[in-house]
Amino acid sequence: MTQEYEPEATRRESGDAESSRASRGWWDRNADEYQNEHGGFLGDDRFVWGPEGLDEAEAALLGPASGLKGLTVLEIGAGAAQCSRWLAAQGARPVALDLSHRQLQHALRIGGDFPLVEADACALPFGDGSFDLVCSAYGAVPFVADPVQLMREVHRVLRPGGRWVFSVTHPIRWAFADEPGPEGLSVAASYFDRTPYVEQDEAGRAVYVEHHRTLGDRVRDVVAAGFRLTDLVEPEWPDWNHQEWGGWSPLRGNLIPGTAIFVCERD
Repeated sequence: MTQEYEPEATRRESGDAESSRASRGWWDRNADEYQNEHGGFLGDDRFVWGPEGLDEAEAALLGPASGLKGLTVLEIGAGAAQCSRWLAAQGARPVALDLSHRQLQHALRIGGDFPLVEADACALPFGDGSFDLVCSAYGAVPFVADPVQLMREVHRVLRPGGRWVFSVTHPIRWAFADEPGPEGLSVAASYFDRTPYVEQDEAGRAVYVEHHRTLGDRVRDVVAAGFRLTDLVEPEWPDWNHQEWGGWSPLRGNLIPGTAIFVCERD
């Protein structure tokens, strides 16, 4: 009986094409497991910014829910489009975009009266000034080799005065082991090492890639793309949330931030 090869975890450079190819393949292979494991927490029509459970209905980072009616909104890295479904319920006109065909099949399974688009976030298939808002909850941004290109694409498709809000793993987490227990509370690597995290197969081909940027890097990326940063939100771990999600847990969440949310505006 042939044993399935376990990908090798390493830190090495990974460019645009390899990162995109790895992300598409990984999410296509793992979409079912991801939705089975986290679908209950995410809900079908809830807008959650990260594992802490910060809800857009409470945070209003895109603006008051009452003001979303009629606005065109692009969700990048939409997965099963839970956030887009919530936006549609507020009267917005969302478009859910994802690189993964299988993730979008889950969006179709759940349903919703809004467009689903399979595309790369670094080459958005929309005209200039097509959207009032663009958002991404842990989608696309950490997985691209050139985040400024992604940000410039978002800037291009946003109308003047539009808002771009995205969440990512808090950069400080890269210095710690990705473990929910006490072993995840000790510094294990340099925060300043920007070398991508790569899982690769026997032939050395990347099957998963994630790119690290420091907090300062993320701010500079936003500014380089022409945005103005208006807020940086670091959600605290709430008392009601007892779940573990990968390296996120109540233990770690009460001591170090796990998510960073950038609120940006296009002048």
